Parts: sequence; structure tokens; C-alpha cells
Amino acid sequence: MEDEIKSVFKAGFGFIAVMFIAIIIFGCFYTIPAGYRGVELTFGKPSEIVSNEGLHFKIPIVQSIAKMEVRTQMIKATADSSSKDLQDIQTVVALNFHVIPEETKELYQKIGMSYSERIIEPTIQEAVKAVTAKFTAEELITKRAEVRNGIKDFLTERLISSYIKVDDFNIVNFQFSEEFDKAIEAKVTAEQLRLKAGKDLERIIIEKEQKITKAQAEAEALRLQKMEITPELIKLRQIEMMMAAIAKWDGVMPDATSGMPFIDITPESLNG
Repeated sequence: MEDEIKSVFKAGFGFIAVMFIAIIIFGCFYTIPAGYRGVELTFGKPSEIVSNEGLHFKIPIVQSIAKMEVRTQMIKATADSSSKDLQDIQTVVALNFHVIPEETKELYQKIGMSYSERIIEPTIQEAVKAVTAKFTAEELITKRAEVRNGIKDFLTERLISSYIKVDDFNIVNFQFSEEFDKAIEAKVTAEQLRLKAGKDLERIIIEKEQKITKAQAEAEALRLQKMEITPELIKLRQIEMMMAAIAKWDGVMPDATSGMPFIDITPESLNG
């Protein structure tokens, strides 16, 4: 019986020893996935070694690895601010950034893994407030690209000192107060009515000029017609008409009751 107990104890001890050795062996290796860097910690203290992607060796129990993403990341935030003309604005922005791979050790040691909440989000709030205060509410719309570049430059300058590089920045939306939206809508409507009134006036002026031109042309045509009717022309037409009447005469003299045919020679008949 005693021998059996010893055998069981030895088997259990051997199993534990094998498992411990396996854990130690497997604990000596670690991998860093694509897009990450590994900060080696010796009893929690960051070492100077930053591991690139791939398989690496570490001392079990003594060392651990903090994996930090260095790929481009995106953060979307909403910032409340005021414009130059004291309009309340809610700005939705999107920031693309990445941790500088060579600075992962310093970032982990000085800021930690929660750098987004500690550094990036507060800096976005500060940047939006600082830049939007330089523009009126209307200019924030008409000069959107300039506002975007101003905020991006602010973020680039501030975040680089925290080991974070800005890749891109975009303004997703500006949300103004209801009163300002109504004022903008009224202004747009007034501008549209002004443009319509201008076009209507231009059309009326053109139509008036066309009527005047037409009337002048008709008057000029009538004047030229009157100038063409000269006494010589009237006499010539009278002779032509008399000759035409003689050519048509059948040689029979008209009686007294019928009278001679009357030839109407007037300026109107000449023009007709």
C-alpha cells in the first residue's frame, strides 16, 4: 500500500514537473503581430528593447510584453465651442493617427496604453475651440477647408510631442443652434428672391428694348415708303395704268349711262 502511494506521488510530482518545464519553455517565446510593437517589461520596468513583428525570446516570469498598435487608427469625437460672433457650435470631427513606432517605449512609459483618453481626445477639444473662435459662424461654412487645415495643424503640432503622428483630419459636420439655422435659411431665401427680381428686371428691360427697336424699325420703314412716292412716280404709274386700260379696251365706245372707266391713282394704290 505504501509503495502504491509513493508511486502515485511520484507520478503526480513528475506530471507537475513536466507541466512546469513546458510552461517555462513556452513562456520563453512570444510573438508580435503585424502592425504592433512590443515593449519589454522586466518586473514591470520598461527596458530599452522594443520588439518588432515576429517571434521573440523573453525570460519567463521575470519579463512581460506590452503590445502597442502602430497602425493608423481613427478616432471620432464631438467638440462644443463658440464662433467669433458667439454662436454655439457642435463640431463632429474624425482624426486618423498612428503611434510613432520608434517612440513606443517612451509613450508607454510616460503616458501608458490609454493615450487616446489622456492625450488625443482633450487635444481635439482644445484644437476645435481654439480654431473655431477665429471664424464667424458663417465663415465656418464658407471657409471650411481653412478651418479644417487650422485644426489639423494645431493637432499635428501638439500630438507630435506625445509620440503621436497625425495622418489625416476631417470635419464631419457643424451643428449650429436652431435660431442660427433659421437666420441662415431666411438669408438664403432673401438672396434667392433678390436674384429672381434681378432676372425679372433684366427680362423686362430686354423686352422693352425689343419693342422699342421693333417700333423704330416700323416707323423707319414707313418713312422710307413715303419718301419713295414722288410726283414723277405717280405720273409714271398713271401712264402705266392708262396703257394697261387701253390694251384691255375692246373698241366699243361706252354709252353715256355707263360713263368712262375711272382710274384711281393715289399713293395708297401705288403702294398696293
